[in-house]
Amino acid sequence: MDDMSAAPATRPKLEGVAYGRPQQHPNDTLTRVGPGAPCGEYMRRFWQPVLASRNVTTRPREIRILGEDLLVFRDGSGRPGLLYPRCMHRGTTLLYGHVEPDGIRCCYHGWKFAVDGTCLDQPCEPNGGLNRDAARQPWYPVQEKYGLVWAYMGPPDRMPVLPDFDNMELEEGEEYFAGDNSMGAHGDPNGPEVVPYSWLHMNDNVMDPFHVQVLHSTFSVVHFVKEFEVMPTVDFEYITNGVIYKAYRKLDDGREVDRISTWMAPNIMSVPSVLLTHGRSNGLGFSVPVDDSHSRILMTMRMKPNVDFRRGAGLANMKPWSQMTFEEHQDAPGDYEAQAGQGPISLHSEEHLATSDRGVAMQRRMLEKDIKAVMEGADPTGVYFDEGHVIHVPSGNFYRG
Repeated sequence: MDDMSAAPATRPKLEGVAYGRPQQHPNDTLTRVGPGAPCGEYMRRFWQPVLASRNVTTRPREIRILGEDLLVFRDGSGRPGLLYPRCMHRGTTLLYGHVEPDGIRCCYHGWKFAVDGTCLDQPCEPNGGLNRDAARQPWYPVQEKYGLVWAYMGPPDRMPVLPDFDNMELEEGEEYFAGDNSMGAHGDPNGPEVVPYSWLHMNDNVMDPFHVQVLHSTFSVVHFVKEFEVMPTVDFEYITNGVIYKAYRKLDDGREVDRISTWMAPNIMSVPSVLLTHGRSNGLGFSVPVDDSHSRILMTMRMKPNVDFRRGAGLANMKPWSQMTFEEHQDAPGDYEAQAGQGPISLHSEEHLATSDRGVAMQRRMLEKDIKAVMEGADPTGVYFDEGHVIHVPSGNFYRG
């Protein structure tokens, strides 16, 4: 009888097969954002944009941010508020509350709360609530700036000032255009507001200049402009509060351009014009965690009214992302497909970072250092406590000669 256990002499040796691979895992330090998680506590030390100001109205709206379910609204006097949604009286949601000039009134028993959580009225109680001054609906401070509503969700005694950015000062005839529907991921005004993956996916993306040449230029379609087909020469540098890359291209027509893109802690992006227009960046983007496995990409730009900032880009001539079939997404993938394809939370242990990923590694190194500092009681890089501090944003497309 033949010895069936003996391997045939001609059987090829198999290498690199998937069998027996160890269980892979995410980098929890950078992806867990709920209360008490190291990254969650770090994120809470910064002002985070919640929604575009125009989308915060007297119609109460549920919002999830940093793993917390909250309620955002604007009172009848125009002040935005961000409250814990369950009424402190008996726990029904304030989503069905009615907004009045000074606050929001619960539908169940009429308790009314100001935007800072102060209880203003308890109509079922004697004299409108003899002890209502002791009642406080949990709330978070909010401010408006650059067309966005921002929230501070961290320890009250460590609340920094809401930052000023030197590239966001309006010039004559300009106004702020703010978006909160994650257009930076899919390029579609009617696309999903929340994308089904970790905030870190887009955060990594901003320090990845090489995917512009592949994904956005030469793989299938030109999402932006053909000049990005030129593979850049890239250098990465730390700045005081983040990382920048400098991508040099010598274009086919002989022009030479330096493109500088900026990431600032913890989740702020300033990408210059994707049309390669000369000049400084006129906008900011934010990869804001909704929870561990979802995020919302917000942006704000200085613009003149009625200007379509996508005009001239390849995306402007394509079918809108939300109208594309699955097969069309396969044929012409963009940032959304590449990032969603990493899964809700990427398995960072199986990555093989290379020299082109140096900017991503620098970002993550800075984040991990600052998360550790916060857990040890220090303030992170990029928070400021003095009014009037202006943050310099180096981003732009700068042509030589």
